[in-house]
Amino acid sequence: MDVNSIDPGAESAPLREVEAAMQPARFDPREMPIAATGESLPPVRPERLDPEALRRRFAHPPAWQPEQTDDRFRLDRADPRAAAVLVPLVAHRNGTTVLLTQRTFHLRDHSGQVAFPGGRIEADDASPAAAALREAREEVGLEPSRVEVIGYLPEYLTGTGFQVTPVVGLVVPGFELRLDPSEVAQAFEVPLAFLMDPRHHQRRRVQLGGHERTFFAMPYRPPGGIDEHFIWGATAAMLRNLYRLLIA
Repeated sequence: MDVNSIDPGAESAPLREVEAAMQPARFDPREMPIAATGESLPPVRPERLDPEALRRRFAHPPAWQPEQTDDRFRLDRADPRAAAVLVPLVAHRNGTTVLLTQRTFHLRDHSGQVAFPGGRIEADDASPAAAALREAREEVGLEPSRVEVIGYLPEYLTGTGFQVTPVVGLVVPGFELRLDPSEVAQAFEVPLAFLMDPRHHQRRRVQLGGHERTFFAMPYRPPGGIDEHFIWGATAAMLRNLYRLLIA
């Protein structure tokens, strides 16, 4: 599911500006200047990133505060649509990774963006976790039997009007993915240690509706790779909230 789109606008804007704001903002986040980085913050210690430590942290969380739980520059919507995403932490022996997807490039909106597997919560989904597991199976072929749900991150309200529940799950490695070509161009893994190191976190700024806004970004290039995966928006904000939980 793409949860990264940005809706500019304000309640007091003239009708034509509000109507324009109802459409996702059109800009390349890679080209937006960096406003700040997290170099002054410590990384999460490696011993907190192994599966057992992650289980304990979600079972008995400390007092902590998420850093961002909505897009901030969104239009207020009275009735957001319920959705869920799976935050898949793959428990490899040589280190935990995060499984992410990239949307297909032929889609009209938000093509090519990095996202967690997920989507709307349907009427027959027993819970947000059930919805996230169903969507992960449909989008990338990840079988629910390989996922151990260990907890949740705070809900996130996106600019496109989704109230998203991030469902965190430990994934048994050795799976074979089957991508839905209508939604997913590729799936890839990023070391959790990389994402939990604020040296790789950026705040980028953009001018929208005459106001400056900021968003999180976590660019990642695999070792020896040529192409960069640009993780940004709500996906990056949810990962930042995971950082805040694990560092607390």
